[in-house]
Amino acid sequence: MAQEIYCPKRDTGRVTRPARAAHRVVSAITKPLTTPLGVEDFVALVNPLSSRRQLRGIVTGIVAETTDSATITFRPGRGWQAHDAGQWARIGVEIDGVRHWRSYSLSTGAGEDPAITVTAIGKVSDHLVHRTRVGDILFLAPPQGDFVLPTGPRPLLMITAGSGITPVMSMVRTLVRQRTDADVVLIHSSRDRTDALFFDELLDLADRHDGLTVVSWFTSDRGRIDLGQARDLDVVCPDWRTRTTYLCGPAEMLDAATEHWRGEDLDHQLVVERFAPALLPGVGGVGGVVQFEKSDKEANAPGDTTLLEVGESAGVVMPSGCRMGICRTCLTPLRAGQVRDLRTGEVHGEEGDLIQTCVNAAAGPVQLDI
Repeated sequence: MAQEIYCPKRDTGRVTRPARAAHRVVSAITKPLTTPLGVEDFVALVNPLSSRRQLRGIVTGIVAETTDSATITFRPGRGWQAHDAGQWARIGVEIDGVRHWRSYSLSTGAGEDPAITVTAIGKVSDHLVHRTRVGDILFLAPPQGDFVLPTGPRPLLMITAGSGITPVMSMVRTLVRQRTDADVVLIHSSRDRTDALFFDELLDLADRHDGLTVVSWFTSDRGRIDLGQARDLDVVCPDWRTRTTYLCGPAEMLDAATEHWRGEDLDHQLVVERFAPALLPGVGGVGGVVQFEKSDKEANAPGDTTLLEVGESAGVVMPSGCRMGICRTCLTPLRAGQVRDLRTGEVHGEEGDLIQTCVNAAAGPVQLDI
């Protein structure tokens, strides 16, 4: 009988009946004194994790992984759902009084306290890596994503590059703890040893678990791994065609692998996670001037640049989350003009439409209600 891979759900805590009754009594007494603020607002000042209105977490640990990367562990408050290995969550931080949201893969194993491993490549990630301290509050949204382990046991090949290892690290940590018979080959590409996330931990795990093979591919010595043909794969994992493959990394690598697996009639065995939307090449048009009405700003927008990027470059505080067309946090009302979906090339838009700014570009002059 096949043994299934099991990702346990962690108990996030339940509020007892006496506690709920006490809360109602306190609310009845204090509400006349605190209006327009409710008791919930004042409780949140004492214990930010108790808020029902906004899910929060408190930073409990920070580990430097490289000079520009860190793992941030946090304890979530009420409303958090334990993550499955490989999932991601939206994380919010306040910078200079403005709340910014980004999506990060959860790098700890299923059932463990959540953590994100972040590389400083922009304003928000730089803040998280270099300025976050234990005790800081993070704003959270529940975990989501379908890049998860298969439901049954099977040989796995995991290929990652750069920060693409973060969701796969969650999978590896889960497998070695829950499945002693797991058969996993992990190929991770990085510039060199100092740039490799989780290098020492992975070597230790491979030493202690016979079913885990770790291949460190350093581009400074070997150049980029070529997933567009079989040569490199045949050397590092000769039986790669028999394995279910999980892939996460730069778009160029993902595109090459997708074409290769399809050509081998193996695309049914390939599971891909992208950190950016898959945009069609050459779909951008002439662009146009974008007016951000409420912000009283405007900018010249190339036809191949998302409205989100254009707004941020112009100094507009743009709502965003996943930045790849999934979570819809970036929806912004269109006042005039039309936009082009960079995933499909479709030109669309009427006054009042809500536009996903992270995957749409200007198709002529555009006015946004922001």
